[in-house]
Amino acid sequence: MSNKEIQMISELRVAVQTIKTAILQSQARAVKGVNQEQLALYYGVGRYISENTRNQKWGSGAIETISLRLRQELPGLRGFGVSSLKNMRLFYETWNVIEPNSPIAIGELENQASVSLDNDDSIDSQGNIIRQLQLANLQDFPLVEFLSISFTHHIRILENTKDTDERLFYIRYCHNYKPTTDELPGIIKQQDLYHHQGNMPNNFLATLPDYKQAYRAIQMFKDEYLLDYINVEELGMHDEEVDERVIESNIVHNVKNFIMTFGRGFTFIGNQVHFDKLGHDHWIDLLFYNRDLRRTVVFELKRGNFKIAYLAQLSSYLRILNDEDRREGEEAPIGIILCKKADRAYVEYIMQDFRQPMGVATYKTADEMEPELLKVLPPKEELQRIFEESGNKDGDEEGSED
Repeated sequence: MSNKEIQMISELRVAVQTIKTAILQSQARAVKGVNQEQLALYYGVGRYISENTRNQKWGSGAIETISLRLRQELPGLRGFGVSSLKNMRLFYETWNVIEPNSPIAIGELENQASVSLDNDDSIDSQGNIIRQLQLANLQDFPLVEFLSISFTHHIRILENTKDTDERLFYIRYCHNYKPTTDELPGIIKQQDLYHHQGNMPNNFLATLPDYKQAYRAIQMFKDEYLLDYINVEELGMHDEEVDERVIESNIVHNVKNFIMTFGRGFTFIGNQVHFDKLGHDHWIDLLFYNRDLRRTVVFELKRGNFKIAYLAQLSSYLRILNDEDRREGEEAPIGIILCKKADRAYVEYIMQDFRQPMGVATYKTADEMEPELLKVLPPKEELQRIFEESGNKDGDEEGSED
C-alpha cells in the first residue's frame, strides 16, 4: 500500500469520527429544536464534505466509504446513506451563497476533545471543525419558514426549482400549507404556482381603494389553475350548464385541494349559495371568505371560453353580496371567473367599465396536462384515494394539515 493510500485511509477515518461526533452532539441538542438542529447538522456536514470533495482531496469513493463506516460505528443510524450525504452537500452549496454579504453568522462545531480511532489514533490536536448553519436575522429572508420545513422538503425544492426566488417561494408555501414530500414535486411541476402568481387579468388596482389590499389580491391569484381532480369523463356529455355543475361538484368534493390551489387564508362558505333580490333568485357557484383580505370571494365556474356576459353576471352577484351579506369590519367582496380560455388583452379591455373588483382565470383538467408532467403523477387510483380522504376529513377546513 502506497503512502498516498495510507494517508487517504487515515483522512477518511478522521472524517468519519468528525461527522460521528457532530451527529452525537446534534442529537444531544435536538431536544430544543429537532428540525432546526437537523438542518444545522446537515448543512455543516454538507460544508465539510463539499470542502473535501470538490478539491479532490478525498478522491473517488470517499462518500461511499464514509457512509459505510458511519453505519458501522452508529448501528441503526438513518439518513446518512450516500445519496443523503450528497444531498447535504447540495443543501450547503445552494444556500452558502447568502453568506458572504449578509449578517448570517456561521457557528462552529468543534471536537473539543480527542476522539479515539482504531489503532489508538486520535483526531489531530488542532481539531476538526464542522461548521453549522446558524442564521441571524436577515432582511427579506424567510428565516422562520426556512427552519420550519424538513430537510427532505428542502431537497425536493432544490431538485425541482431553478433559482433562489422560486425556492424561497416554495419554502414559504411548504411552511404555510404543509404538503407532503410526495406531493411537493407535483405541486411545483404541474401547478407551477410560482410562475403564474400575480398574472391574472383583473381590475383590482382600479376598484380597491387601498393599494396594499389591491396588490395583495393581485398576488393571491394566478392566471391559470390545474384542477386535476376534475372528473373529465363526466364532461362533454351534457350541455354547458350541466358540465359546470359537474366541475362544481368535483371542486366541492375536493374543497381542501381547491383551497390549497388558491392560497392561504380561505374558508369555504358554500356552493350554490342562494340570494333573493327583489323577487329574483341568484345562485352563487362557490363562496369563500379570505381572512387576509377580510373579504368574501366569489368563484363563478364556466365550462366554455370567456364571454362578456360572465362579467355582468359576476358584477351583479358582488353588488348583492355587498348590499345583503357584507358584515361589519369586512371589505367589499371580490369575484373570480374560472373559464376554459380567455384572451388576456381582451378581458382587460372589457373589464375597464366594470366597477366591482374581479378577475378572470383559466383552468386545466388532468387530460390537458403535458405528457411529461403526467408521468410524475401518482396512479389514478392513488390520486382518487387521496382526494376522497381529504374530502371526507377536511371538506370545509382551511388549508392542509398533512
